[in-house]
Amino acid sequence: MYSSANVSERQVQPPSLAISTVIFALRPGAGSGRLEIWLPLVRRVRQPHLGKWALPGGPLGGRESLHDAAARNLRETTNLDPTYLEQLYAFGGLDRSATQRLVSIVYWALVRPDQADLAQESENVRWFRAAEAVGLAFDHDEIVAYALERLRGKIEYGSVAYHFLGERFTLAQLRGVYEAVLGRHLDPANFRRQLRSARDISATDEVLQGGRNRPPRLYRYTGPDAGTPPREAPQASRSAAGPAPDAPP
Repeated sequence: MYSSANVSERQVQPPSLAISTVIFALRPGAGSGRLEIWLPLVRRVRQPHLGKWALPGGPLGGRESLHDAAARNLRETTNLDPTYLEQLYAFGGLDRSATQRLVSIVYWALVRPDQADLAQESENVRWFRAAEAVGLAFDHDEIVAYALERLRGKIEYGSVAYHFLGERFTLAQLRGVYEAVLGRHLDPANFRRQLRSARDISATDEVLQGGRNRPPRLYRYTGPDAGTPPREAPQASRSAAGPAPDAPP
């Protein structure tokens, strides 16, 4: 057993690899109707942490790339196939598991509301508000918190915000994404003024149909990675004490 091995024995034992994924979607709150960050969790059906909720994940196949393993785990547990799937961090502390040396590669995914509606739910797969996703198995609380921090940091640049929207969107819908991620109200006039100088968003000739008032203009994202998922880039490793996120069965 890894826990009973001495330092020399642990140094020669090969590490195991596991994949976990944080999936973020925006859904309207039941009371306010404002968008909130949600994520799906999986109930563990074996020890350790039997019955606790955890991030979707599993072992890395011998012939799989990290990205392919993350995508496969998502399909198998939630039936989701997001367009945005990026490596978030590698958790590889020496004492994260008492049974083996385990390195967990964590990915994060962003899905649109229509994609989130296709996710399968069951007794052991359920969506939670990100603010209420606490007391999770292993160190998944820490992983979710880090993913939220990363999301809020990247919302200010690049294409992150647009992966929560459809191909066409209104400025009010885009502002709703920013407000949900940042957790604060944004002045509509100031938000619109800031977007006027943006080079990665263009107005279309279309308007949003179905409203009672003057229909708002629809916009589209025209940035460098419009319509394509981000390239997988190496991320820095993060050492963290504590148990492993998702040990292979």
